[in-house]
Amino acid sequence: MTRRESPAKKRPLPAAAPLDAPALVVIVGPTASGKTALGIELARELGGEVVSADSQQVYRHLEIGTAKPTARERAAVPHHLVDFAEPTESLSAGSYARLADEAIAAIGARGRLPIVVGGTGLWIRALLLGIAEIPPADAALRARLEALAESKGRAALHDRLAAIDPESAAEIPAANAVRVIRALEIHELTGEKPSVVRARHGFAKLRYRARVFGISPPREALYRRIERRARAMFESGLVEEVRGLVACGLRDAPALKALGYPQALEVIDGRASVEQAIAATA
Repeated sequence: MTRRESPAKKRPLPAAAPLDAPALVVIVGPTASGKTALGIELARELGGEVVSADSQQVYRHLEIGTAKPTARERAAVPHHLVDFAEPTESLSAGSYARLADEAIAAIGARGRLPIVVGGTGLWIRALLLGIAEIPPADAALRARLEALAESKGRAALHDRLAAIDPESAAEIPAANAVRVIRALEIHELTGEKPSVVRARHGFAKLRYRARVFGISPPREALYRRIERRARAMFESGLVEEVRGLVACGLRDAPALKALGYPQALEVIDGRASVEQAIAATA
């Protein structure tokens, strides 16, 4: 294995939350692993409500490519933090954690069980362990780093992080461009290594009494499910959905960076066929 292919360095397990901390269930797993269905089933069985931790499902007007719970599913079980942000908004992990805290408190006040469901690991980590005190994201800086990742590749960005902060680079896979970019942002905004900023916070104690369940289907079965989902998205009208968003002036909106939407743009611009877009999405 090369350095960039090495698994992320493991941190010590955090201490348990206080006994009076709110209880919740967390369901995590990769795309197309069945998280939504399991969350709804548990909510029905346990008297719960779902709190989404999916960075794509927060956006209004993005339907086909985000695999949001259906209207019927949302009618059967209350869902929170789905379909509430405009496509032009960028939601940070800290902002998500604050909104999720509010939703969890309201659910608990009704005597219901919060069930957090999602695959955005950075958001779930922020919810369970909090976030370090750092400056908010800088839109211009992030755009510059994203452009660098696009032009030079994710590996080049990861190499840059490794030169600045080897410890952070060892913990963050090169493929996770979002986390690599955020680490570089922290360095540029604070002048400190991201690992030093994290160490000062500690991330040593859980904020909730959380039972975390991970779904991990067999790899080949998961790949087949992801391919079927990607094909279904395009066959259900993803290109037309994106064409409508572009017509509304949203081509460069943060929401359209979600997987599937750049690929649909490639089709609209004539740079890829639908079959090529499906393959790139899957």
